[in-house]
Amino acid sequence: MNLINGLHFRNLRGDIYGGITAGVVALPLALAMGVASGAGPIAGMYGAIFVGFFAALFGGTPAQVSGPTGPMTVVMAAIFTQYTAMFPDDPARGAALAFTVVMLGGLFQILFGFLKIGKFIELVPHPVVSGFMSGIGVIIILLQLPPLLGYPTQAGPLASAEVLPLALDHIVFDAVILGAISLAIVLFLPKKIGRLIPSPLVALIVGTLVYMLFLRGGNASILGQIPTGLPEPRMPTFEFTLLPMMLQSALTLAALGAIDSLLTSLVADNITRTYHKSDRELIGQGIGNTIAGFFGGLPGAGATMRPVVNVKSGGQTPLSGALHSVVLLAIALGAGSLASNIPNAVLAGILIKVGIDIIDWDYLKHLRHAPKAGVTMMLVVLVMTVFVDLIIAVATGMVMASMVFMKRHTDLQLQSIKTIREVDEDTPLSPEEAEIFRAAQGRILLVHLGGPMSFGAAKGMARLLAQFDEYDSLILELTDMPQIDFTASRALFDMVTDAKSMGREVFLVGTRKPVQDMLTKQGIIAEVPAGHRVEKRLAALQEALRLLRAKQA
Repeated sequence: MNLINGLHFRNLRGDIYGGITAGVVALPLALAMGVASGAGPIAGMYGAIFVGFFAALFGGTPAQVSGPTGPMTVVMAAIFTQYTAMFPDDPARGAALAFTVVMLGGLFQILFGFLKIGKFIELVPHPVVSGFMSGIGVIIILLQLPPLLGYPTQAGPLASAEVLPLALDHIVFDAVILGAISLAIVLFLPKKIGRLIPSPLVALIVGTLVYMLFLRGGNASILGQIPTGLPEPRMPTFEFTLLPMMLQSALTLAALGAIDSLLTSLVADNITRTYHKSDRELIGQGIGNTIAGFFGGLPGAGATMRPVVNVKSGGQTPLSGALHSVVLLAIALGAGSLASNIPNAVLAGILIKVGIDIIDWDYLKHLRHAPKAGVTMMLVVLVMTVFVDLIIAVATGMVMASMVFMKRHTDLQLQSIKTIREVDEDTPLSPEEAEIFRAAQGRILLVHLGGPMSFGAAKGMARLLAQFDEYDSLILELTDMPQIDFTASRALFDMVTDAKSMGREVFLVGTRKPVQDMLTKQGIIAEVPAGHRVEKRLAALQEALRLLRAKQA
């Protein structure tokens, strides 16, 4: 196993250009994510630097470029606010706990990778992912509306929505002008220019220049002094009473980062025609997040815009992702004084565009024609993501998806059950079998159980048999049943014992070994005489007809 997945030096020029371009794209986003998280713009830069560098070197997606993302920033903002609010007299203590949570989240991601959980992330249904991502987009937009109007950033989407009337009553017009310029650039910059220089960077430069040249003496707030130089390590800090809460927060970050990164890996696969290594990607992301937390950086994940820009610019190997981080590090070491003049409203405009892009507009456009179950899942997850909790929203969506899947699976299982008591043109019988049914005149009931039977089909099996009451022999054909679970086997037991209690003969046909083992454990085999357990359906029909004639004689 290679230490660095996908590393080679045959594309050096493309990787250099891709890494530099991705770094330029990441700069305004990293600063904006840092501000939105509450930890400060430099935390966003450190997150992009460390997560981007180590996830590139140790991850499983060669063209991946990682850093703070909208979903991760939304969760980190909640975590940072939660822990700093616990210690109002010592905010540094709360911040230390928040970054310890980032480290723990990274360690959980590494554990996910070693436990090979990566492949299970791909089982999350699209409506759940769509609702979740759209909810994140709505949260980002709501959080950025107050600073776009010149009002302080709020702790959560509900708080932002509540202060909007107040913000509208106290509009800072300088901030609105800067935010409008920024938003207009990222929304409407011609694609030809966007290919040369990314729209977020254009918005950052233009918005900052407008402030410095025309609005410096106004009321628009700016980032202010940003630390320069290498970050100082932050040792993990624990509060024993808060440990369960910290672990829960860390699991939230880890799960969200895993979903975010692996979805981005799928995007990278599509544009590079390659296949990522899910579990290795989780380990790489985990290493990056652990180190980012250690140096006071935001948690990150694969960020869709960055690998797309990277690949389109020529990047193919982990060198480009690592170089993107080196570019950001150089900027962080030398450009703090320049970045201090960036207006908050400009970053808010950039982030609103990020929120707009995260919303799954394609799914929303097709709501009228999408399956109702999927639409319901998507809307429930979206609303719960915005107004309740991100992980609870995804968990609820997965439960709903599981129930829908089980319903569909059960319907297919019940459709595979065939009952035969009389012969018609569509009855799949041999001539000899058909002749036996004609001779029996409806006194023999054949139930063919096809496919695996699970608990979902148990009541349906019993309900199906309850429709028939005038017969003397029940033949249960299990030839096409590869397995059966406990609940379905208990339903089969009730069918057998109920038939016997009414004086009917019961036959079992063609039980495979896994099915026979389960039926033996549940005592069903013991309820059926040895002579009534046969391999072929014809033999059961012949014996049932013989018994019927003997009874009628």
